[in-house]
Amino acid sequence: MSVKCIDVRKNHHKTKWLMPWGPNHCEKLKDFDEAVSRQIEANDIVFAVHIPLPSKEMSPWFQFMLFIMQLDIAFKMDNDLKENAEITLDVSLAYRDDMFDDWEEIAHAIEIRKLKCTFGSPKTLESEGRHYDCDFLPFMEIGSVAHKYYLINIRLPVNERKGINVGIGEIKDIRLVGIHQNGGFTKVWFAMKTFLTPSILIIMVWYWRRITLMTRAPVLLEKVIFALGISMTFINIPVEWFSIGFDWTWMLLFGDIRQGIFYAMLLSFWIIFCGEHMMDQNERNRLSGYWKQVGPIAVGSFCLFIFDMCERGVQLKNPFYSIWTTEVGTELAMAFIIVAGICLCLYFLFLCFMVFQVFRNISGKQSSLPAMSKARRLHYEGLIFRFKFLMLITLACAAMTVIFFIVSQVTEGHWKWGDVTIQVNSAFFTGIYGMWNLYVFALMFLYAPSHKNYGEDQSNGDLGVNSGEELQLTTTITHVDGPTEVYKLARKEAQE
Repeated sequence: MSVKCIDVRKNHHKTKWLMPWGPNHCEKLKDFDEAVSRQIEANDIVFAVHIPLPSKEMSPWFQFMLFIMQLDIAFKMDNDLKENAEITLDVSLAYRDDMFDDWEEIAHAIEIRKLKCTFGSPKTLESEGRHYDCDFLPFMEIGSVAHKYYLINIRLPVNERKGINVGIGEIKDIRLVGIHQNGGFTKVWFAMKTFLTPSILIIMVWYWRRITLMTRAPVLLEKVIFALGISMTFINIPVEWFSIGFDWTWMLLFGDIRQGIFYAMLLSFWIIFCGEHMMDQNERNRLSGYWKQVGPIAVGSFCLFIFDMCERGVQLKNPFYSIWTTEVGTELAMAFIIVAGICLCLYFLFLCFMVFQVFRNISGKQSSLPAMSKARRLHYEGLIFRFKFLMLITLACAAMTVIFFIVSQVTEGHWKWGDVTIQVNSAFFTGIYGMWNLYVFALMFLYAPSHKNYGEDQSNGDLGVNSGEELQLTTTITHVDGPTEVYKLARKEAQE
């Protein structure tokens, strides 16, 4: 709840800040009836909010601050709330790290918010004093919490000639709801990233070293797996540790960019991963063969980046800015969330179709297994089982990723556009993050070439592998001198 302070100075912006409590607190108003009786004008009233509450401190472990505004507007016959009314806010934000230091300004802006309110009773004299039911308004977002104390001063300047703050009803109070990351979760999150970064980095170096030892050049699938490992490492690197000691307000934007790169790489990988196991031999191992599928992913990722820059990019200079404050901005943001959700669902259905095609292709090859020697048959049966299991894990990972993206977008927009309440708890968030790392780790382990082999095969079964060829006896699904064995098994060649 904000505190109503009196500021009767001629220049309201170049001197002291108004504190709601403490030794140097402002002169307060109980309500606007007192202001009327004392002949205090609306331009001389400042709503002051101190963050946090008395006897508490903010911490860098909170990572960010998001504030939404709720207005208490009373109905009055001679001061009714007009349709499509807009409220103009003159807002200032300051900080200090000691209770006796002077306040340092962070930002000052004049913002306009559109009021969306309903009144459930007839607008008669008997209803005067009852409050409108108004939607929350986006107020402020800061990408770091580097200071202990913050102060917000809000003015509602009135200019009847210009129509500023006219027809907005009788505002009784201004409430701010603050949201920040839990400090305990931040520590767990940092610990996870610190542990997972070297884990993925080590397996990635090991994986690429095994590939470079081959007598052949790396195939497209192996290169894409390595690129996926790089993008996973990029998102894993715990640069957030620096936010504890530095006021890096761009960390939210940087985090979105890192996550966007990983999303793009992961979605592209799944298309190539399935495609490489179902294409003709002549079409394989060429990235250009996937431009129709990977191209839209790249375009969508770029649009996501532009959308993010339009809000969080601007917030680096003006934390009070929000794309949700205008009618056009709200429609564009809502359209983006809906279209992104639909596209991801269609992508998942297309991926399911590709996995089905791969399964059908491999199942057709299994009819040749009984003609093989027992050792080779068991070897290939094991490979096929592990490959099918990996494909099912891929589908599960894709489904959870799609759900996580949609839910996170709806949750992020909840306080900004209204009605849907979905909570993404820390367990779900860390679970998805851990799933991505385990999946990438498993891919590099299973697709790393192995140099172990056993005997010679005496069978005449062809399946694309000649008699007498050395085969690996390992948990991986790759071949010592060529592409993956399941990759060879699944291909559609003219000779089959």
